[in-house]
Amino acid sequence: MRKLIYAINITLDGCCDHTKVIADEELLNHYTSLIGEVDLFVYGRKTYELMVPYWPEVAKDESATRADKEFARAFDSKSKVVFSRSLESAEANTRIIRTGLRDEILKLKQQPGKNILAGGVNVPSQLIGLGLVDEYRFVVQPILAGGGTRLLEDINLQGRLKLKLVETKTLASGCVALRYLKQ
Repeated sequence: MRKLIYAINITLDGCCDHTKVIADEELLNHYTSLIGEVDLFVYGRKTYELMVPYWPEVAKDESATRADKEFARAFDSKSKVVFSRSLESAEANTRIIRTGLRDEILKLKQQPGKNILAGGVNVPSQLIGLGLVDEYRFVVQPILAGGGTRLLEDINLQGRLKLKLVETKTLASGCVALRYLKQ
């Protein structure tokens, strides 16, 4: 069975806002490596619209840095599923799903292939609340944002979620990449 991996950058005070974090070459390389472990992305509309068309355009941009291009090409090569009631259209390798988050994810996990990667905050928070996330990849940023979007803001977990730390990596920027498995 495929695993559902959730990955996000998060500040020391819990902010998940992409505009408040460090995004350097080493971090891009970290996420490019993670993308190699999956063959499907799961997003909500907001995250999808942040990622597309931005990264597909970077993949074509000859003036982009090597790290940007490698990440962009890896991102662009993967299939995507977007859970949205309002998104009208999507790029060719993207499927829009309007309802049934739980049932769709359970179906996707049963299909053959590599792991599934969820990104963003809203849909992954719902997936965490449903107990469907198998692995967590947090990159903790050495920043206090003081405000912004928080993970699990409107989600009530059924109980405390216990995770097992299985890997850590400190980046030159001071970011710490943490990998946890659901117990």
